[in-house]
Amino acid sequence: MTIEKKDIEEVAKDIKGAFDDFKKANDKELEAIKAEKSKLSGQVDSLNEKLGELDKLKSELEKELKAAKRPGGVDRKESDEHKAAFGQFIRKGREDGLAELQQKAVQVGVSEDGGYAAPPELDQSLLEILRKDNVMREECGSIIISASGYKKLVNVGGASSGWVGETDERSETNSPKLKEIIATMGEVYAKPKSTQQALDDMFFDVEQWIASEVAMEFAEQEAAAFLTGNGSKKPKGILAHTLSAEGDKTRTFGQLQKFNSGIAGDFNYDNLIDLIYGTRKGYRNGAKWMMNGLTIARVRKIKDQDGNYIWQPSTQLDQPSTLLGYGIAENEDMPDVAADANTIMFGNFKRGYAVIDRLGTNVLRDPYSSKPFIEFYTTKRVGGMLLDSNAIKVLTLSAA
Repeated sequence: MTIEKKDIEEVAKDIKGAFDDFKKANDKELEAIKAEKSKLSGQVDSLNEKLGELDKLKSELEKELKAAKRPGGVDRKESDEHKAAFGQFIRKGREDGLAELQQKAVQVGVSEDGGYAAPPELDQSLLEILRKDNVMREECGSIIISASGYKKLVNVGGASSGWVGETDERSETNSPKLKEIIATMGEVYAKPKSTQQALDDMFFDVEQWIASEVAMEFAEQEAAAFLTGNGSKKPKGILAHTLSAEGDKTRTFGQLQKFNSGIAGDFNYDNLIDLIYGTRKGYRNGAKWMMNGLTIARVRKIKDQDGNYIWQPSTQLDQPSTLLGYGIAENEDMPDVAADANTIMFGNFKRGYAVIDRLGTNVLRDPYSSKPFIEFYTTKRVGGMLLDSNAIKVLTLSAA
């Protein structure tokens, strides 16, 4: 099916109509007498759910339209031999010259666990699928490395300055404080299976099959790790870092600022305003909300002090629905609304956190462990790094 701009425009039109119906129904629910409230509540929930489905559909159609227009990136001439040899390895288990070809093509060594590096096309395809299926990859920064790890020096302040006259003596200034941040890395794996008969089928696209099968497993593991991973043999997620109520000027670098809602297990309009303006202006450009679908449904019902809905639907191409003027990244791994839960994040995620990918995906062919199936033990080294702890704020639903 070809995705066209008019398809998205039709969905946007449906979103506008659904939102108008939702507002009317929700207003009636708020104003209804007690006897009618139960009936209208069901109608509001139904329209709210429909609104969420339409909003998600529009976003998915926009992604497909962009993907259809994206030009190919890999020069196939440089990796044809590697790709052909890798195909023979996958289908028949032949390893003739593959080790030499893979080092020439992708410039990475063989894993100590054995196996061979996949061709660049497969590695790129896998990253594209993961970016599409993993909201953390889509919203956060991305760094690709060829070494086993990644370190970075950041300036956390400390350099002094001042005013002087034209002929005044200049005193020495303090040196800036530098801090080394290190990516927490881990190896994610998957073991898709196939029969030899399927592999012998010349019409069976082996590379695409591996990419799609592996991506489903990788995406599920990565999404949770980039958000809540503890950093042990896996990336350390955003919410796994220490949370502090102190502001940017006094908080220790590497700790995220949290805002308590003042209501155990709930939040209100004022909390969201505090979260926005608790983020410095430089970070608000490009900032987004992050929450799960149930929380999004909840904020759609909230009004500001003038009675206006703070959530507004998108009716234009490439313009997301907004909450108080900022886009929303829906992440189902975000905690539900509950007492002491870190339910909402706000900030510039591309400046705040980076996904680290080591170049190369490794595949080990195993025809013995799961007969009559052939397993493909596929591994990729992935990490995460909190780049700037001032760029992301967290709302904790706590009375304290």
